[in-house]
Amino acid sequence: MQPRMKHPVAVLPDALTAMRALSAAGEAAGLSSRTLELVHLRASQINGCGACLDMHAQLMKKAGETDDRLFVVAAWRDTPYFSDAERAALALTESVTRLSDRADPVPDDVWAEAARHYDERGLAALLLHIGAINVWNRLNVSTRQVAGAVRV
Repeated sequence: MQPRMKHPVAVLPDALTAMRALSAAGEAAGLSSRTLELVHLRASQINGCGACLDMHAQLMKKAGETDDRLFVVAAWRDTPYFSDAERAALALTESVTRLSDRADPVPDDVWAEAARHYDERGLAALLLHIGAINVWNRLNVSTRQVAGAVRV
């Protein structure tokens, strides 16, 4: 498998700077990297981004994430491995990633549950990270970036 082109952020390095700044702003809110990586993994599953799935799973394993949790992220509702706060973040991730799947893309109950676990800074950080991973997914999928090309 070969990518269609060099990664867009390699072609336009200012874009990489901007994407890193977006992620850094979200990280400054103090959310756990464990939660943020779950968000990245779930959005990447939905979007079918092999490059991001590979990279974020590696990062999670390196940070000590368990196989039990990694193997079932796509079925988080049906497993006992996630906290209520993580579940709220995963539900928000799914809604924000799948905007066109329903008339009310981010239903009030999903938002309220997220707001129960995260303050305004936390919600802002989640939304920035959900948005950022969706951008990375779309760049990688459209240019057919190869899973495994980036080792962490």
